[in-house]
Amino acid sequence: MTAASTPKERVLAAALQEFAEHGVAGARIDRIARAARTSKERVYAYFRSKEELHAAVASDQLQQVMDSTSLDPADIPGYVGALFDFYVAHPEMLRLVSWGRLEPGGELTATDASGHRSLQAKLAVIAQGQADGILDDAFEPIDVLMLLVNLSMGWLMAVEMHRFEDVDDPDVLARRRAAAVLAAERLFPPRPAARPSAD
Repeated sequence: MTAASTPKERVLAAALQEFAEHGVAGARIDRIARAARTSKERVYAYFRSKEELHAAVASDQLQQVMDSTSLDPADIPGYVGALFDFYVAHPEMLRLVSWGRLEPGGELTATDASGHRSLQAKLAVIAQGQADGILDDAFEPIDVLMLLVNLSMGWLMAVEMHRFEDVDDPDVLARRRAAAVLAAERLFPPRPAARPSAD
């Protein structure tokens, strides 16, 4: 949090750390308020409940992912690499996702119109790439996006595998990133754009 951040921005930043560390059930508004240098009353003035605050944090994080990565149907491996880099730089995002999978109502979803539009835009790009013959249409667009997201975050979230390799070692991260990108390339090899018929 920077000195120039607003009280609401500080609350969201503190809430992200709190939810990432403790999940929805274990998160405490008083800790969030202290970390944000404000009062519980101010937090509740912005968000009526802990669940509403979590929804705002989750939506904000999803929006950041959508805005920080560009999906080009002609460069699917590049998209997976960019997502991998984003998750490495934002480990709290992965913890938020992990908690969401454990807790009812804790899912990381787009709860506002902008988040929904960003997701729909990614799916539309995939569908257009398939229509143009650039991208294999064997999968539905939503399945393509799901596969790419899971390739990008799979190893980072598979904590049981981290005992075999140091997740903080740059060389290990580089190899795991290369593996995810290669898998995306094998699943969705680049195709030349279809040319119109001369007839």
